[in-house]
Order: sequence, then structure tokens, then C-alpha cells
Amino acid sequence: LVELDLADRERTAALFAAERFELVVHLAAQAGVRYSLENPHAYVDSNLVGFMTILEGCRHNAVRHLVYASSSSVYGANTKRPFSTADSADHPVSLYAATKRANELMAHSYSHLFGLPTTGLRFFTVYGPWMRPDMVPFVFAERAASGLPIKVFNEGRMQRDFTYIDDIVG
Repeated sequence: LVELDLADRERTAALFAAERFELVVHLAAQAGVRYSLENPHAYVDSNLVGFMTILEGCRHNAVRHLVYASSSSVYGANTKRPFSTADSADHPVSLYAATKRANELMAHSYSHLFGLPTTGLRFFTVYGPWMRPDMVPFVFAERAASGLPIKVFNEGRMQRDFTYIDDIVG
């Protein structure tokens, strides 16, 4: 196990050079919409600078394929359901969504310019063991177990897709 800040170009480049990865599955990111309002630089450093460092590591070390996590947030205010990869993702409504959409565009550019095959996965809210405690499944379960009322918004007409972690990694 190696812990490093992906925005650290030198250490990340050294890791790529030492390991000579054949395939890279990049799932690290600063996630969530609310925190992006409080700490936008964390999102730029992790999701943009860090992703560029991954792209450069792949390009300079003959990685055969990069698979990376994007987000359903890139669909923005799109009201068409169900979502499709053909739907517009050009109007993100949060900084988090903008960084994930920028990742998609950066990956596309590297595929075109340098022949690096890339696959972006637009995950919907992923839940399960080790999920963030601010996520709805955790909050609802905790409040229900404690006998506390559950806050609902939009008169309870909100809709959200959830994906269990085993369906992502299985």
C-alpha cells in the first residue's frame, strides 16, 4: 500500500516509473457537493491536478488503459430520465460536478492526442461499508435506529439512484 497526494507530481511520477502499471483504475477523488462549497481548492488539487498527474503517469509509462471514476453529478440539472451517456453534461451545477466533467474532457483529450485508452464510469450514489457518514443511507438508518424523525425535502418527492459498493467492485 502506498499513500501519497496525487497532486505531488514527483512522487506520483516515481511511483509510475517504479511499478510500470499495465492498467490503472483511478477511484481517488475529493467527493461530495457540499464540501466543495466550503473548500474549493481541495477539489481543484485532488480532482483536477491529481487527475492530470494520473494522466501524465499513464502517458509516460505506456499504461494500456485508464479506468477512472466520474459521477452522475455531471448530468447537472438535466431532468430527462433515465440518464443516458448521450445526454448533455455541459451544465454542471456544482464545483464537484465541474471537476468530474473536466476529468472526462481531459481523458478524452489524452485519448485523442496520445492514444491512451480511457473509460470513465459515471457512478450514482455509491453506498455500503465505509461510506461517508453524511450520505443519505447512513443518515436515514442512523436516525431511524435512534427513533429520530427523518428529514425529507421537496415534500418527499425527491428521487435518487443508489448503487451498492459490491456492484461497483464485484
